[in-house]
Amino acid sequence: MSQAMPDLGLLVAPLAAGLVVLATHVPLGITVLRRGIIFIDLAVAQVAALGVIVAGLLHLDERWGGLATQLAAGLAALGAAALLTFCERRWPDIQEALIGLLFVFAAAAGILLLAGNPHGGEHLRDLLAGQILWVGWTQIAVVATLSVAVLGVRAWLARRGRGEGFAFYALFAVAITASVQLVGVLLVFASLIAPAVATRGLAGRARFAGAFAIGALGYAGGLGVSLAADLPAGAAIVCLLTLLAGAGLLLWRRPAGD
Repeated sequence: MSQAMPDLGLLVAPLAAGLVVLATHVPLGITVLRRGIIFIDLAVAQVAALGVIVAGLLHLDERWGGLATQLAAGLAALGAAALLTFCERRWPDIQEALIGLLFVFAAAAGILLLAGNPHGGEHLRDLLAGQILWVGWTQIAVVATLSVAVLGVRAWLARRGRGEGFAFYALFAVAITASVQLVGVLLVFASLIAPAVATRGLAGRARFAGAFAIGALGYAGGLGVSLAADLPAGAAIVCLLTLLAGAGLLLWRRPAGD
């Protein structure tokens, strides 16, 4: 028992990181599912990751510190937001296809940029699967602050009927940029989509509460499995969130006429 308790203590910060990510991804995920632009998360997250790769190749951290990488990722994601806004206005009927193309372009570009780097494979794996077990409280505090700002601005825009278009994509980009380096591209996508899919049969506040509870259960359970079986934490959480999404679809029927 005395050996188990310190091990469980290692999961406090990762779980807190997951809850912070869910705070923005639950409402954004429900919106994304309603609008039918499912892969926007993967696309923007991959573009943000591309910004991180470029910052690393240019050694920006060595010149201006760790903030440079965050800034590079943020600018890349905002560029993606501006591009997707333009595409939505110009070609709304194929928006999902264009989002998919943006994702594969950013992923392929990252592979090309790291092709000559001896640690390129490891770097790509970290960006994809994340290193949630090693997040620090300072990182969590920064992302939590950004999350509060994103939710506040989103609520303010919604009250004024201005939460669509570039405003939505820009807020989405900020939220993704903040979380992708915290938990990785795959877990960011799962956090956005799985709780929203699981609670598709609910509505109103019950849906938000249910989605957050399912997301929290996925993080807690995945971290527990990772600790008990010595498995990669990010992958374990993604798999459990996906299983919970399927269970939610079976448990809660979608309201008739919805």
